[in-house]
Amino acid sequence: MTVLLTLLGIVLFAVGLLFSIAWHELGHLSTAKLFGIRVPQYMVGFGPTLWSRHKGETEYGIKAIPMGGYIRMIGMFPPGTDGRIEARSTSPWRGMIEDARSAAYEELQPGDEKRLFYTRKPWKRVIVMFAGPFMNLVLAVAIFLGVAMSFGFATQTTEVAGVQKCVIAQSEERDTCAPSDRPSPAHAAGLREGDRIVAFDGEPVADWAELSARIRDTIGPATVTVERDGQRLDLHPTLEKNLVVRKDADGEAVPGQYVAAGYLGFAAKTEIVPLGFGESVDRMGDMIEDGVHAVIALPGKIPDLWNATFGDGERKADSPVGIVGAARISGEVMNLDVPTQNIVASFLLVLATFNLSLFLFNMLPLLPLDGGHIAGALWESVRRNVARVFRRPDPGPFDVAKLMPVAYVVAGVFICFTVLVLLADIVNPVKIS
Repeated sequence: MTVLLTLLGIVLFAVGLLFSIAWHELGHLSTAKLFGIRVPQYMVGFGPTLWSRHKGETEYGIKAIPMGGYIRMIGMFPPGTDGRIEARSTSPWRGMIEDARSAAYEELQPGDEKRLFYTRKPWKRVIVMFAGPFMNLVLAVAIFLGVAMSFGFATQTTEVAGVQKCVIAQSEERDTCAPSDRPSPAHAAGLREGDRIVAFDGEPVADWAELSARIRDTIGPATVTVERDGQRLDLHPTLEKNLVVRKDADGEAVPGQYVAAGYLGFAAKTEIVPLGFGESVDRMGDMIEDGVHAVIALPGKIPDLWNATFGDGERKADSPVGIVGAARISGEVMNLDVPTQNIVASFLLVLATFNLSLFLFNMLPLLPLDGGHIAGALWESVRRNVARVFRRPDPGPFDVAKLMPVAYVVAGVFICFTVLVLLADIVNPVKIS
């Protein structure tokens, strides 16, 4: 049964991956057609074509390797300085440029002269190239908000899950009381498992974040109002100073860092709580911010990734994960011993995270990524506007093809990184359990 569930998770992720790729390319396709650019091909995947069908002037198809997709637009690069589309050179770098330029025109037909990508205004080209990643962002946001508002997330509440019997600094690696330990304020005051704290020093508390902050700010006598068996009771603990885990500006615990603060001595119960629209948007904003930081930090994670793959290093939880790793995680999700709705929500969040990663990765201003073409169009706009202001001749379209040697280097780096992540996902995968 475990094997079948794992295979089901992998298959479902593959379907979600193909849909995400198709959705991405649909953004490029729809805006390209909107601006009158001819698109001969719309393909999901790479390699040999498994299925294709012509509709109008475009061939739609699925290829054997689901590692990406593409649309082929006519005239991605402008002609050379001599006006010729094709040229040849003995220089390997120059050959890369000319091969890319030639490929952009290889399906040129009569009447296409006014339907070339490079002839469109820069802002239109920016929209066409941005539309693909934007579709992934839309999908990620839609999935995340749907899960957050209908299902929710594990959230600490003001209900007591357990009471610590004695005062133990959270930096100490023990959970049993020693004879010399003082009773915890919660235990001494009679706080019990199942109590729900509704007020602190006479003021209502709305959630765990507020209650935790007020406990940490209090040292000395306090009044804790709880609901127990349908009745409200006032307890009178004397809070002590203790070494507790530090929290960041968002109220999240920072592992390994401790501060001296007020201490009551109980564990908050965790429940799955649906979020409101505003809370969901804030959570999504945090997810995007974390994603940006993760992309920026990618180069610094390569040594740890190498050690985890070829050495005895530990595969960290925040280690980069590729398609194989995400598929394995999806298989693990299907085997979790939790309610079905939890499994569905977890799987959807994996898919949302993948789409967010596609958006952020493709927005890097490097060829051959979409962000590289966006940067080229923006640079062309800047050049032309500067020339117009200073009454200089129009410099013409920016020849992105000249950057193809750089694009090949970037693609080579990405391929090496992808292979490293693939090997790590096989040899030393990230596990959620």
